[in-house]
Amino acid sequence: MMKQTAGMRLRGTVAVPGDKSIAHRAALIASIAKGTSIIERFPSGADCHRTLDLLEGVGVRVVRESDRVSVSGVGYFGFRAPSSALYAGNSGTTMRMGCGLLCPQPFDSRLTGDESLQHRPMRRVIEPLEQMGAVIESTAEGRAPLVIRGGHRLRGIHYRLPVASAQVKTAILLAALHADGETRVEEPHASRNHTELALQRFGADLRLENGGVGLTGGGELRPTHMRLPGDISSAAFFVVGATILPGSSLVLSEVGLNPTRTAFLDVLRSMGARITIEEEHELEGEITGTLRVESAELSGVDVPPERVPGLIDEIPALAVAASFAHGETTIRGAAELRVKESDRIHALASGLQALSVEVEELPDGLRVKGGRPLRPASLDSFGDHRIAMAWGVASLGVDGGCEIRGKDAADVSYPGFWETLRQAVA
Repeated sequence: MMKQTAGMRLRGTVAVPGDKSIAHRAALIASIAKGTSIIERFPSGADCHRTLDLLEGVGVRVVRESDRVSVSGVGYFGFRAPSSALYAGNSGTTMRMGCGLLCPQPFDSRLTGDESLQHRPMRRVIEPLEQMGAVIESTAEGRAPLVIRGGHRLRGIHYRLPVASAQVKTAILLAALHADGETRVEEPHASRNHTELALQRFGADLRLENGGVGLTGGGELRPTHMRLPGDISSAAFFVVGATILPGSSLVLSEVGLNPTRTAFLDVLRSMGARITIEEEHELEGEITGTLRVESAELSGVDVPPERVPGLIDEIPALAVAASFAHGETTIRGAAELRVKESDRIHALASGLQALSVEVEELPDGLRVKGGRPLRPASLDSFGDHRIAMAWGVASLGVDGGCEIRGKDAADVSYPGFWETLRQAVA
């Protein structure tokens, strides 16, 4: 039970874990460089460690020392055939990007995951890789377990993603490193560009072009030493908490501010949030800075579909902000949320309704009418880390608090979330 008392607010300084998205990509790319790469501030969440498990399963030496990870890269074709199925747990990122890494190899691989992951769509990544020459077997519905048949030569392709997806883009680019000729990937809207920045850092022959990215296969990758910025998707819950709780003043240090990830901050500011950026600087190609958040009264806004790819992971936090805002907030173009760790649109709608928020569940988003007091409720995380954390923050603004079922789901991306939240409450 998250209890709320009169005058509760968030104060002090919070350091969130290293960026989950960058961690996956850095480890995967490091595995095919030649030499040992060091990744500092590597997050301890289960998802990122499933990627490290996958690499160990194909013979890559990985050393985990607290939040410092070293990956001894073996080059493009130095992997060993796995002795058993490679288990991705709940990590769709591990599975989808892993396909791009494994499909050029000379051996067969089997990728599987937990029950939730086995219900998530994989056809979107299988199809472009098959166009490149890969052979990947799935269930009739295009889901895991996946069997990747080895020994197939890949060729470069020109592929336009039907829906912007950084995971699919990454899988194609990882496969393209092994492919003959040039691969070009275009997106209808820009998704996060962490893969492009990481590939450039590791020395790939990559070109950023208008509306897309081009990559020529071959060429040796070099190892690197990098420190990850803080994960803005984790920081988002604290930003919302400090905004909605009167009297709050919170500092979030060394947070990643990649322009493809800051749409959430822009939307919150348009609602009236008081967020300032201090000590902004570049860290290994990624922009990093300190966020200072003061409590503020919010007003509802319309979030246009073209903004959604830049804040897809922050929508649970944004939905909580909308429930405390005066007026109506509409989020459209977010159908991708239906096939995350849970059906996040349904999970958010059902939880907000339990809190007495007037909410309409749309096929591709939500319409939230906020501004009235929320009532205590029993809230379900649906086993989804971002839903669990969203309810943790919402509960702070409910007189009497809420019970959250499955709150340990937060461990997938932020094992220390509940303790950090408790310490920030003043």
